[in-house]
Amino acid sequence: MFVKFIFSDKQINNYFQSARRDLALASSPEPEVKFLFSYNCLLKAAQAVCAYHGLRVKSDKGHHAALLAKYSEFLKDEKISALGQAMRDKRNRDLYDGGTVITKKEAETYYQLTKKLISITESYLSPDKLT
Repeated sequence: MFVKFIFSDKQINNYFQSARRDLALASSPEPEVKFLFSYNCLLKAAQAVCAYHGLRVKSDKGHHAALLAKYSEFLKDEKISALGQAMRDKRNRDLYDGGTVITKKEAETYYQLTKKLISITESYLSPDKLT
């Protein structure tokens, strides 16, 4: 699911800055927007951490789950994987099962957890990787 790849500091930073932009978009009052951009933010933060470790995820069935599991492993926090899986399941039900309702409270909870993870991820990544 992963391949070794040498990322430049700029590429790692680009992943993380993209996650930050998605987090800013996730501040929307619309629950669906808040949820979807929080999920995208989480994935991009995971990509940044994997890139930091020289890993690139291959696009294949289940690659989002693998990406989130690896992110959880690197940060040594099983809650990341659980959060990511819950969000992934919700997103998949919305996409493939004819839609689902995302409440304001639920969207806000996911947003706040993702916001906290971005802060943790920023501390995790070496300062020389982020500009």
